[in-house]
Amino acid sequence: MRAALGQRVKDLRHSRKRSQADLAEDAGIRRALVSQIERGDANPRLDTILRIASALKVEPAALLSLKG
Repeated sequence: MRAALGQRVKDLRHSRKRSQADLAEDAGIRRALVSQIERGDANPRLDTILRIASALKVEPAALLSLKG
């Protein structure tokens, strides 16, 4: 699930032509955490998922979808 979440975040970020630093700033989190999430190394808290979803302008469920 972490790998799927990370890939979804990365795909959405790339589709919006945003850097990890841009996403981190918009979400109010560290760039290193964005990197860890995208690699599937981090187990983000719910509030972090909500912040990322908001920064990417998607519903939180879109990040958790296994269907892409």
